[in-house]
Amino acid sequence: MAALVEEQVTSITHWNDTLFSFKTTRSDSFRFENGHFVMLGLHVDGKPLLRAYSIASANYDEFLEFFSIKVPDGPLTSRLQHLQIGDQVLVSKKPVGTLVIDDLNPGKRLVLLATGTGLAPFLSITKDPEVYARFDEVLLVHCVREKSELAYLDYFKETLPNDALLGELIGPKLRYLPTVTREAFETQGRITHLMEIGVLDLDPRTDRVMLCGSQNMLRDVSAALDARGFVVSPAQGQAGDYVLERAFVDQ
Repeated sequence: MAALVEEQVTSITHWNDTLFSFKTTRSDSFRFENGHFVMLGLHVDGKPLLRAYSIASANYDEFLEFFSIKVPDGPLTSRLQHLQIGDQVLVSKKPVGTLVIDDLNPGKRLVLLATGTGLAPFLSITKDPEVYARFDEVLLVHCVREKSELAYLDYFKETLPNDALLGELIGPKLRYLPTVTREAFETQGRITHLMEIGVLDLDPRTDRVMLCGSQNMLRDVSAALDARGFVVSPAQGQAGDYVLERAFVDQ
């Protein structure tokens, strides 16, 4: 069992009936790379019940942030969704993960492709000054079924580009592209559809890609990238044209 620490919930946001996020305290000794995940959970019947959660806050933030679905009969999320400020959650002391920019080959544009709560690690990565030092452009694509699932839309459109400390660095380089599959919206269709019709034009000579989302999305987008000549990072610590996170399942 992973070594665990208790953190206290300090803020909660319910985006809609199926999505919520929350912030917690952060132990002074806790260190992670942007894009990492931890095991997160609660004590249930005297035992820790844990699932993998990406850290949505940046590695320099004084708090931890997490973004979650609500699964009515999910062993963990059925409980997490009822958290109150002041409640305690369990966080593993050793963050891990494959969504780190050090595992990408040099390139000009970083493309972040997310479905649903797969957005979480990219909340962290898009606040990383090193990302903007390494890449000329950063494109974040967030694909959801319905408009109400576009959590953090205003954050990416207004708040982050105008951040008092990072705005001058981020604003000129970050492009945010939300897309919806089941409702009318300015951009519609799955990520693979956007690739097929040229809205999302990816070139292995210049683009480096990170993927986080459902298993179906990872499979289909990986196949589309492979067909275009992209080479996946073969293992943690080994560089490729794209990386993906396979750690997450419904909770």
